[in-house]
Amino acid sequence: MEFTIKSGSPEKQRSACVVVGVFDNRKLSLSAELIDRASNGYVGEIIRRGDMEGKLGSTLLLHNVRGTLADRVLLVGLGKERDFRDREFRKALQSAVKLLNETGSYEAVVYLTEEKVKRREVAWRVEHAVAVAMETVYRFDRMKSEPAEVRRPLRKLTLSVPQRSDLTAGEKAAARGLAIAHGVELARDLGNLPGNVCTPGYLAGEAAKLAAEFPELKVEVLEHGQIEALGMGSFLSVTRGSDEPPRFIVFEYRNAPKKAKPVVLVGKGITFDTGGISIKPAADMDQMKFDMCGAASVFGVFRAVAELKAAVNLVGLVPTCENMPSGRATKPGDVVTSMSGQTIEVLNTDAEGRLILADALTYAERYEPEAVVDVATLTGAMVIALGHVACGVFSNSDTLARALVAAGDDAYDRGWPMPLWDDYHEGLESNFADFANVAGRAGGSVTAACFLSKFAKKFDWAHLDIAGIAWREGKEKGATGRPVPLLVTWLLAEEAGPG
Repeated sequence: MEFTIKSGSPEKQRSACVVVGVFDNRKLSLSAELIDRASNGYVGEIIRRGDMEGKLGSTLLLHNVRGTLADRVLLVGLGKERDFRDREFRKALQSAVKLLNETGSYEAVVYLTEEKVKRREVAWRVEHAVAVAMETVYRFDRMKSEPAEVRRPLRKLTLSVPQRSDLTAGEKAAARGLAIAHGVELARDLGNLPGNVCTPGYLAGEAAKLAAEFPELKVEVLEHGQIEALGMGSFLSVTRGSDEPPRFIVFEYRNAPKKAKPVVLVGKGITFDTGGISIKPAADMDQMKFDMCGAASVFGVFRAVAELKAAVNLVGLVPTCENMPSGRATKPGDVVTSMSGQTIEVLNTDAEGRLILADALTYAERYEPEAVVDVATLTGAMVIALGHVACGVFSNSDTLARALVAAGDDAYDRGWPMPLWDDYHEGLESNFADFANVAGRAGGSVTAACFLSKFAKKFDWAHLDIAGIAWREGKEKGATGRPVPLLVTWLLAEEAGPG
């Protein structure tokens, strides 16, 4: 979709549709008032009849409104004016874009970006309008024999800003929003692919394609022999039961001064998770194709950062494999040796994500990183703790945790800080190895993060448990692309940081 930024009066726009807002209790927004005046009170008359109350997300499409140059005027409910915040702004835009895409308005001028949102400047409103629009029109149908066709899909949105002095900031924000949206789209596409297509080898091929598209991006793919030579016994213990060879994908993007230490992102890439010998129940096991959404988000972040030519040094590490049961598979009670030299008693083979991340975190040490953030659909306990709204943020650095939470708030891709107290480590004690890979059920997301922390002692580190936010269930089933917005927003804030 194409996005442009403009400043001007709504009644003077030659367009297939002009989109304006109506607050609760039938209060017209300023742009709606201008349309009303140009139409000699026509809009206000329709509102007074009760056709539009201003309820959040409601819509009313008007044709041939006199005094205007647009073919249509779309009224969108904004809810209560005093409560018009991030969520309300995004929901109103989503409703508008959904209707535009379904009714043949292939282009439109949107004035919702002129509405004041508490704590948010015009650049934020433009960036999020682009992101919401792209998310709303996204569809994944590449596996269908006959993809559904939209009759006249929405192709162009013009986003209005209050003053001409806002145009430059608006254009920059639109570019940022579009790059993030492209990253989210890539992450969603990878996550939505079935496990028989999206294998470790497929991910390696997609990484090569990304590097070919963006010359600033370098990619190296390590295969089984190289992984074994590195001593990654923890990682390889997970892949033993699968016929699909593992891969260790390394991204590098350097566009900041050489003296600036890189940030390292680590993404869990289990392309299908049966649980291994500790096999999962059959119900909903199909959703375990989403167990590589941490890896998919790393792909998405690199795409967005490369598109924006962000001034950061960034490394991405993606250990990827399947977790399958077979005669060769790791058994509960087996002891494996990690790349760090620490030994692990594998009490549950379905706690495999932490095993592949452990070796990737050790590998990250060679970069002497500014910070390391791992992203993983790690524990069902995280879903119980925070539901499907926020990811869990665990960190050995309060400064890093605060920065990630703040970025999530700005991106409307929220995270919430979780504890990593020493008390939780006791459950990981083992009689037969340095520690076990699981503790009891209580505090499962915390003890999983504690396990990872044992491999992250040499740098500032954060773990994002995205098990509750990486995909949706039900009618809207599919990958979300989160936390790409959070991570990109955080990295762009780091552009002005040390180095």
